[in-house]
Amino acid sequence: MGLDAALAVRFDRLDLDVRIEVAGGEVVALVGPSGAGKTTVLRAIAGLAPLATGRIVLDGTVFADTASGEWLPPERRHLGIVFQEALLFPHLTVLDNVAAGLRFTGSSRPAARSRAREWLARFDLAAMASALPAALSGGQARRVALARALAVQPRLLLLDEPLTALDVATRTEVRRELRRHLASFAGIRLLVTHDPIDALALADRLIVLEHGRVVQSGNPLDVTARPRSRYVADFVGVNWLRGRAHADTVVLADGVTLTVPDADPGEVFVVVHPRAVALHRRRPEGSPRNVFAGAVVAIDDEGTRVRVHLAVPFPLVAEVTRAAAAELELDRGGTFWVTIKATEITTYPA
Repeated sequence: MGLDAALAVRFDRLDLDVRIEVAGGEVVALVGPSGAGKTTVLRAIAGLAPLATGRIVLDGTVFADTASGEWLPPERRHLGIVFQEALLFPHLTVLDNVAAGLRFTGSSRPAARSRAREWLARFDLAAMASALPAALSGGQARRVALARALAVQPRLLLLDEPLTALDVATRTEVRRELRRHLASFAGIRLLVTHDPIDALALADRLIVLEHGRVVQSGNPLDVTARPRSRYVADFVGVNWLRGRAHADTVVLADGVTLTVPDADPGEVFVVVHPRAVALHRRRPEGSPRNVFAGAVVAIDDEGTRVRVHLAVPFPLVAEVTRAAAAELELDRGGTFWVTIKATEITTYPA
């Protein structure tokens, strides 16, 4: 039992054709660049975007089948959905916003309000029950929207960028709460996000969409260890190259060679973690095997660490401590020497 959605949607410049399967109790994150079709997948499953062709089935119940003409209206699909915006009813109190979903599914007003109070207590929002949405912070509004979606006890929960537009402190807090509530929810959870921290913290499995197609799928450890596209490599923050391996050497597209132990012969992808890239002001002594001269292109300050974008014979990112960045005087420019430990380079078949 679970969700099985094979769907094609075409409008404007989007040509979406994907197969999404989610098992009962699983949390799956859809990730991909803007315009890849992530939100459209959720809208199609919810019945809010028309299918060109396809079939969507949840636990044996057919939501849509273009071949047979079957179609279940959105209000009968027994799902909860949280959009990028909280979309709370501005004229209703927090309590009545949460109760609205229950009323829509047939609960009486007293029963819906009683159940809504229970959910507000779970989200530590009981004190805000009589407030209007305009009085809520961004984090509180997201919690109300999530409580409203979960209160109807849906079999399927769809979350479209539930943490977007929150400040860093609020995002961390709401992410922690969301992880706890998702863990307590027994149904199927499908999450859209562009944030790698959200995806890795919340999901059991990642599905990567690019240009309307699934390009990679797997548990977070597998996807982050073996990216299959530039987007995925950038998403997880690693250097990603392609070349042809033979013996202990990988020849990159521009003819530059890397020494890599135990690379399988043939076309390979190469992953180098930025922390495995060392920077030097002078050419290192001894005989390190992967040494390149280059220049700093850009510097990203990320708190305790600094990511350094380099132009060596190929684009490369190094990650160093703030103390190392100051000692190297990165802002001064000039030529740097880059070394990459051969034992810290990962290769796998392309």
